[in-house]
Amino acid sequence: MRNNIVYEGADQLTYEIREIVNVAEKIAKTGIEIAWENIGDPVAKGEKVPQWIKDIVSDITKNDDSSYGYSPTRGLLATREYIAKERNLEGGIQIKPDDILFFNGLGDAISKVYTYLNSKARVIGPNPAYSTHSSAEAGHADAPHITYKLDPNNHWYPDLEDLRAKIKSNKDISGILIVNPDNPTGMVYPKEILKQIVEIAKEFKLFIVSDEIYSNLSYGAEHFKLASVIGDVPGLALRGISKEFPWPGARCGWAEFYNCDKDADFARYAKTLLDAKMLEVCSTTLPQKVLLRVMSDSRYFPYLAERGKIYQKKADIAYDVFSKIPELILHKPNGAFYMTVVFKGGVLNNKQKLLPANRDAWEIIEKIGNTDKLDKRFVYQLLASRGICVVPLSSGFNSDLYGFRITLLEQNEEKFRKIIETIAEAIKEYIK
Repeated sequence: MRNNIVYEGADQLTYEIREIVNVAEKIAKTGIEIAWENIGDPVAKGEKVPQWIKDIVSDITKNDDSSYGYSPTRGLLATREYIAKERNLEGGIQIKPDDILFFNGLGDAISKVYTYLNSKARVIGPNPAYSTHSSAEAGHADAPHITYKLDPNNHWYPDLEDLRAKIKSNKDISGILIVNPDNPTGMVYPKEILKQIVEIAKEFKLFIVSDEIYSNLSYGAEHFKLASVIGDVPGLALRGISKEFPWPGARCGWAEFYNCDKDADFARYAKTLLDAKMLEVCSTTLPQKVLLRVMSDSRYFPYLAERGKIYQKKADIAYDVFSKIPELILHKPNGAFYMTVVFKGGVLNNKQKLLPANRDAWEIIEKIGNTDKLDKRFVYQLLASRGICVVPLSSGFNSDLYGFRITLLEQNEEKFRKIIETIAEAIKEYIK
């Protein structure tokens, strides 16, 4: 090319959660049946959208011609009024409809949150990290994502001393990211820890980003939204319907902005996100109309509670199996539909092997498995030997820990148990 056209942060944009699919598809062609445990799409894993939700979608598409048109840039007023009203009834900070901005899914929101920050402003996030956040933030800065530790020996709670030390040592840090409930660990932040993070943000004059896409899918622990504890600190929460309805293909998410009136810089940043959305005109109209009717339906939250019970039961099954292996660290998740398994220090090395199911599968993963990421080495050998596709913690979630993430989405309980038991058998064989 006449000029360099490559985005400066291009090398930071990685998403192993989907990249491993390309390898698994090649392995499937060798005759190995794949158990897809890599991505959090409930629909792809067979969850049925309730008929009453389908009926609402159908009714709107058949009888409301406005669902085919543009919406206001911020989002439909009636939908934003409903969200603001519900948030205000929960207590904590009070918001108005104009404090809400709709996006085409949280992927769109996350991209804009980082793209339109000042290039020198950094947002520190959790380790393990959700790769959409870590890659977008790193790409924005053209530098490795900065993280604070989630402690696998303490229920995956954040190490607040590590967070404070990183903020003090890096003056470019301008914001703190939390993912609550967390992906990939399934940890739900206790209220007291959220309050302490807010106090740290207040002390260092930072803003907070809270990814709450799984906020209505918690179980076994009470979930507290950022709005309940943020006080007068600037911040924004990200929510959506991808995981809840579930309707990931709708690409419908929104941001709630808090305390724009308390900080002029944060208010200008929030306006920049609105201006950026104006360039696209608006977000998708139909799911915004559906959202209002579904979430206000008396069947909605009981439906989510039943799903939570199912995820909790699978978490119990996985914990029961994996906890019998002393070389692992794990905790039961309390939200979302993931569990993270960590290998204790020194357990993995580059000499360990699993016998592949066939030579063709081995040839596909041989070069990939030759890596200093020891958990990635295990994950790809698990794929070639057992046909189970999980995501390595180090390369998939920007972590210095070795482990992997599984989902709790398999609909057939016996099949799920078999998958977990097969992974456990493979671990024992690998580390013996």
